[in-house]
Amino acid sequence: MNTPHKVSQAALDLLAGKHRALVGGDWVAGEGGEPKPIIDPAEGKTIASVAPASLEQADDAVAAGRAAFLDRRWSGQTPAHKQRVLLRVAELIERDAQTLAELETLNGGKLFVAALHGEVAHAAETFRYYAGWCTKLPGATFDPSVPGQRFHGLIRNEPVGVAVQIVPWNGPLVMAAWKLAPALAAGCSCTLKPAEITPLTALYLGRLLLEAGVPEGVVSILPGPGGKLGQHLARHPQVNKVAFTGSTEVGKQLLADARGNLKRLSLELGGKSPVLIFGDADLPRAIAGAADAIFANAGQVCVAGSRVYAERGVYREVLDGLAETARGLRLGPGLDPDSEMGPLISASHRDSVDELVQSGVSEGARLLAGGEPLAGQGYFYPPTVFADAGEEMRITREEIFGPVVTVAPFDTAAEAVRLANQSRYGLAASVWTGDLARGHEIAENLESGIVWINSHGIPELSMPIGGYKQSGWGREHGLEGLKIYMETKSIMARMD
Repeated sequence: MNTPHKVSQAALDLLAGKHRALVGGDWVAGEGGEPKPIIDPAEGKTIASVAPASLEQADDAVAAGRAAFLDRRWSGQTPAHKQRVLLRVAELIERDAQTLAELETLNGGKLFVAALHGEVAHAAETFRYYAGWCTKLPGATFDPSVPGQRFHGLIRNEPVGVAVQIVPWNGPLVMAAWKLAPALAAGCSCTLKPAEITPLTALYLGRLLLEAGVPEGVVSILPGPGGKLGQHLARHPQVNKVAFTGSTEVGKQLLADARGNLKRLSLELGGKSPVLIFGDADLPRAIAGAADAIFANAGQVCVAGSRVYAERGVYREVLDGLAETARGLRLGPGLDPDSEMGPLISASHRDSVDELVQSGVSEGARLLAGGEPLAGQGYFYPPTVFADAGEEMRITREEIFGPVVTVAPFDTAAEAVRLANQSRYGLAASVWTGDLARGHEIAENLESGIVWINSHGIPELSMPIGGYKQSGWGREHGLEGLKIYMETKSIMARMD
């Protein structure tokens, strides 16, 4: 047994300190109500408290962002200057990587190693990637076809203005990076609202942004409840853009909230991602990949592979392999290096996951592993595997957002595609096969924003990610992830 990771003094000092909102360059005490206890989900104990920002402070944040945008203190900087600042943000994230990973583990229940080498490293790389775009923002010049006259045409991409960015609790640091880095590269001002229960790394990131040289007022960070604070920001008439990652239900509400001034909206919403395993796949690799697709971060991942479909000839081997993996995973606190899966984020979420699991049992699905919360401290739910889950069952249709997977057989590629596409969601999918031509053909027929072949959940910043159907609007990552923070302007100048 390995020795548990010892939390650094820097992280302990931060937890013990006062946690303030960043409003217009100033760190201020939240005035929106009583401090919210911040819970370590591995132990169910309070590790800090954060007072929510008030609606008036939200107005101040938007006003500061608007003023910063109008006086061009950030958007007016040279592309090379913005690039240097974003590169510096990446360096500072890497400098403080251990502290950030410890906060992600203590506040979000993540495995420390996964937080350190996965999400924190990816957050730094996100700022580095979009720093590269600062000096390469596309535009175009051309000769318009106006008979008898000479014109010069210019197409510019300009920042949209003040962006509100609302991020979820399952990836507070990396999701903040996914939102802030492209928006800042585009030249926007940003008001970031982290999830009420996981604000710590987002607030820490605010310190690093200021240290790196982002001007005061350009970025505000407001802890607080989504239903009240998030809705107020989405309705704000001085906000030009809302970017949201979270549930489909909240995304639909934001559509209504943002209509007042026709805000630009991008939504990365729920998923019920299928994993298709064909008989010619490398089965040990496919089974391990399918297990990781659903049990990583205790299934609290938007692209979690919660529906596995295996070709009938290998169905039993896939089912038994997933059940055996599930039964063998060691659950424990993320700071324990022997832990292979951490807790769910909260008691209420654990209960929500369990309610869906029990619905599967009562509707007749066959339970092969897991199936009820673990006793003791923390919010642990064991990896859970179902067979014989009908297409109409809730566990097949609804996003569970926990370590729960259904496994079903298929006989033909056409049937596999039909089963995969039957969901109202269309965020992600994976295809496991030894025939790459077939893998590509299947991928082209899947109604998913991203499809992995012989892998699942691998992040790549140069490739856009987003949803079909009720999994969202717009795309993040790549050039498309930058353009959602930009407006296109056409300029025609008569030359004669």
